[in-house]
Amino acid sequence: MFSVTVRDHLMVAHSFRGEVFGPAQRLHGATFLVDATFRRPELDADNIVVDIGRATQELGAVVAALNYRNLDDEPDFAGVNTSTEYLAKVIADRLAARLAEGALGEGARGITGISVTLHESHVAWASYDLVLRGS
Repeated sequence: MFSVTVRDHLMVAHSFRGEVFGPAQRLHGATFLVDATFRRPELDADNIVVDIGRATQELGAVVAALNYRNLDDEPDFAGVNTSTEYLAKVIADRLAARLAEGALGEGARGITGISVTLHESHVAWASYDLVLRGS
């Protein structure tokens, strides 16, 4: 399996519901380093997984839609605890939608998986692995 990873960063504000979150139940800021990994079993005709420039651009666009937002005020997240794990899935799903629309180029149609990791710090991170069918 081949893979290419591109990176960006994300800054949001949000709060959580539930005792498990302790003081994070109050509004607070979070800054994440975002890694998106694209996987495929075979390279395309140009011997690449995905055009790194396009992958970087599309990750940037997905992140920009969330960046500097209070997620508590976003309709897409109404009533949702926007945990690190959950946000990793949101970003992976949005990248998959862009892939399906052709935004990553025709050669990228062979991508069979997207993994997104959100690093909360140098000692803690969460990931979501999305398996794609029929890309």
